[in-house]
Amino acid sequence: MNVVVDARWTRTDHHDGISRYGASLIEALHHLHPVTMLVHDERQLRLLPPGVPHVEVNSPFSPRELFLSRTLHRLGADVVFSPLQVIGGFRRRYRLVLTLHDLIYYRHPEPPGFLPLPVRVLWRLYHKAYWPQRVMLNRADAVVTVSETTKRLIAEHRLTRRPVAVVHNAPPVPVPSGHHPDRGAAAEPAGGPRELVYMGSFMPYKNVETLIAGMAHLPGYRLHLVSRIAPEREVELRGSLPPGADVVFWRGIEESEYQDLLGRAAALVTASRDEGFGLPVIEAMNAGTPVVCSDLEIFREVTGGHASFFDAGAPEEFAAAVRAVEDPATRSDLVEAGLAQARRFTWTSSAERLLDLMRSLVG
Repeated sequence: MNVVVDARWTRTDHHDGISRYGASLIEALHHLHPVTMLVHDERQLRLLPPGVPHVEVNSPFSPRELFLSRTLHRLGADVVFSPLQVIGGFRRRYRLVLTLHDLIYYRHPEPPGFLPLPVRVLWRLYHKAYWPQRVMLNRADAVVTVSETTKRLIAEHRLTRRPVAVVHNAPPVPVPSGHHPDRGAAAEPAGGPRELVYMGSFMPYKNVETLIAGMAHLPGYRLHLVSRIAPEREVELRGSLPPGADVVFWRGIEESEYQDLLGRAAALVTASRDEGFGLPVIEAMNAGTPVVCSDLEIFREVTGGHASFFDAGAPEEFAAAVRAVEDPATRSDLVEAGLAQARRFTWTSSAERLLDLMRSLVG
């Protein structure tokens, strides 16, 4: 079975969620079955696993995308996997598996800022109704999504007639059982503030404003906003800081620094109003760090209920949820249960699910 994976959504600087999802699945698949990657920029290889064969083709935004199937036929592809629901090509002879991560942009239609302007316009139009999504997904032989929550929503909105499989996100490195340091005590450097970490974008639905407003009720805590942020968005958020709030804007963070900060944090926090999975949540649990998050169905699924939950629109509830984790017994229970929950998510098991799906399609 000749497997080709579309890696053209891999970033050239730092991973975003879709970029990391595709690259991590490729790496895990590569250890199970031969894989060929499609790239459109050699710089993408810096964020892709070494040693995996690749072919450079057109950008997914190029008019040549309409004829991508010709290239895939020349490669002898039996099955093609895309980590998005978007890939070109007509009159294909290979099996096609597409990915729909979530339905967030139907409720929050602002497109990602890195997309070209014409694509952002089409993005908004695309999410005005469900029928374009149905057309796109029904082009495939099977559809993948990252959570049972999104699978339920796909069925609820009748987005495809194709089989839907759940291939989860996972933390970067699983924690070996019995080899994790004791994280039962509250993380508090001597003489310093308790540290809270937010990892994620600053799009409106991420609702970072609730975290910032809640810092008015959390003296002795410091909130680290570690993701890259547009200068104008930073100015906007700085203007909403409560007096005396201790908030640090990192404007991007290296993976090693992030893991170090996460490892000593009192909690990872998020007030998001919508998610497809919430990878930082499972990364925190994998690091033995308690999670304080908005009470969403998807967060209940991913955490297994082992988190301190609050209403996304209530800064006071956010602060109370953080304070709840100060209790040593509560914290210890969350750490222990979180580590066990995180071990359920590995890229190897996700790759095995995807490979089983592809084999069932090829026969």
